[in-house]
Amino acid sequence: MIKFKVKVMLAMRNMTQKDLAEKTGIRPPTISAICTGAVKHLPIDVLDKICAVLECQPADLMEYRESAND
Repeated sequence: MIKFKVKVMLAMRNMTQKDLAEKTGIRPPTISAICTGAVKHLPIDVLDKICAVLECQPADLMEYRESAND
C-alpha cells in the first residue's frame, strides 16, 4: 500500500494543511484526504504543486509498504 507522508513534511516546515491549500490552490478537503491517506487518486498536477511549495521530491511525500500494518 502507498503511505503518504505529507503531514510529516508539513510539520517539518511548520505549515498547516490550510497553509498548503492556500499556497497551492488545492481545495482543503483534497489536502486533508491526502494527509489522512483517504485520497483515491492523486493527479500529477496536484503532486507537482505540493512538491513545488514544500520544495521536495514526490518520493519525499509517499512510500510503499507491503501491508497496512507496517
